[in-house]
Amino acid sequence: MVPVHHTGMTRTRHHTAPLPALSKALLTAWLSAAACWPIVGLCASAATDTPPTAVRSIGLPDLGDGTEISPAAERRLGDSIVRSLYRDPDYIDDAILSDYVQSLWQPLLRAARARGDLRPDLDETFAWQILLSRERAINAFALPGGYFGLYLGMVGIVQTRDELASVLGHEMSHVTQRHFARKTDKDVARTPWMIGGMILGLIAASKSQSSCNALNQCTNSGYDAANALIMGSQGLAIQSSLNYSRNMEREADRTGFGLASEAGFAPQGFVGMFEKLQQSSRNNDSGGFPYLRSHPLSTDRIADMQSRIGLEQVHNQPAQSDWQALLMAARARVLSDSGIDGLQRWQADVQPAVLAAKAPAQQAAALYGAAVAALKLRAFDQAGALAAQLAGMGGVPPLVDRLVRLLNTEIALSQDQLPQAQASLRTPVRAASAREMSLDRAELLQRAQVQVRGNEAARAATALHLWTVDYPRDLGAWRALGAAYEAQGRAVAAIRAQAQADGLQQDWTSALGRLRAAQDLVRNSQWGSQGPDYIEAAIVDTRAREIVQMLREQANQQR
Repeated sequence: MVPVHHTGMTRTRHHTAPLPALSKALLTAWLSAAACWPIVGLCASAATDTPPTAVRSIGLPDLGDGTEISPAAERRLGDSIVRSLYRDPDYIDDAILSDYVQSLWQPLLRAARARGDLRPDLDETFAWQILLSRERAINAFALPGGYFGLYLGMVGIVQTRDELASVLGHEMSHVTQRHFARKTDKDVARTPWMIGGMILGLIAASKSQSSCNALNQCTNSGYDAANALIMGSQGLAIQSSLNYSRNMEREADRTGFGLASEAGFAPQGFVGMFEKLQQSSRNNDSGGFPYLRSHPLSTDRIADMQSRIGLEQVHNQPAQSDWQALLMAARARVLSDSGIDGLQRWQADVQPAVLAAKAPAQQAAALYGAAVAALKLRAFDQAGALAAQLAGMGGVPPLVDRLVRLLNTEIALSQDQLPQAQASLRTPVRAASAREMSLDRAELLQRAQVQVRGNEAARAATALHLWTVDYPRDLGAWRALGAAYEAQGRAVAAIRAQAQADGLQQDWTSALGRLRAAQDLVRNSQWGSQGPDYIEAAIVDTRAREIVQMLREQANQQR
């Protein structure tokens, strides 16, 4: 959803049964569904208040936060949950969207460290990873151990980077303030399987409520199954244990507000996001699961943010066009609604009369979304023409040049046109401000694809290896590195890289199976065309022993 730098989500997904088809082992995991935005789905908020976190004094020894759940234990719970999210078919690693989200996330993390909100022990122990979901639901949530979920529906409604940063800052604050541990210390020890069943059902029910065919005939089987799971897990009896208090929600608002401001984001983003969520809640409340929702987003939370900014500043602040946010919102909407009808609807937005009525940034977003939609429909000529029209717009910021270049590379790779893809990657990008620049993971992965297909796998492997040294938790890079090693004929190294990615997805059984296969190759001297690689063999043996030991410890903990 990747190192601290990236979510590390990979396009290669295990197509297993989606939630709520859940194993018994997963029901022992607990995650905090209440750490989310108050929209239909994963939120719950209690009527009682709890004391805020004790004030941390700079320069004094860290005495902890008084919770009984250690950061390490919370991380283990998060690890056990996140495996199911990685295996969910709606999980997506879109490198371009991931770069965009990380361009907001990393400044927030730096601000949290600078402010002292992120304690060193939490910084080291927690994952701080964001997983993206294709779901159109407007939702974001925090999990135990510093994992976060972000639905493309949420990305698709924002109009500025500041608005999405406010969402991420709020969710980060639930974790840095230890709301998970403060609220449910003893409940975790008493009823983990009951709470796990409840929360995993909440995740399932937060997804799209129904599926409809071309005849507009809809079913609610997945939603009904989620409801059954919740009730079967004695959800109503546990609900009070999961609710966050009003004080905790206000604390997350205020801490997130401070984070976003110190990270350089406009404070108006909080008010704008609240207003969007409030409108969305009114328009999309099905009423089917009232106990899955928080109380309606109250006007006092909006008023609190307005008072912190200053009412005059809020009302007099001119609306600023955020090109990057609008283009990424368009991409998110395309990827979250990939049916033929949904993709074809984008072409209506780029008809000349319709396009002329839009502001320049909105024109760019419409052209970009329509080009991505045409690409998904494999209408390559149309996608290329729309990308060219976007590139020919005058007065666009440099970040649009970059996104067009990445889009052109996508189009060329989809047609296996390596010269065109190489030309797109070589096109220079005009200098941009630090705020406009995204991270470069997307270009790294695209370039690796071009090099592997163009018989330059060694160059791809070198670049990807250096990246994984800097960002060892980027499982998407590990998958790409495995493909590069395989193209080189380095069989053992390729298997080891794929096993590393499996481990990052918490799929330790699969990781160990791959490492055993690599050991068999070594024993049988089946190294591949590149010959013996004893360093890789030693790494494989060491990693296999570590996983065996870890699995034994997990088995002992479950007894």
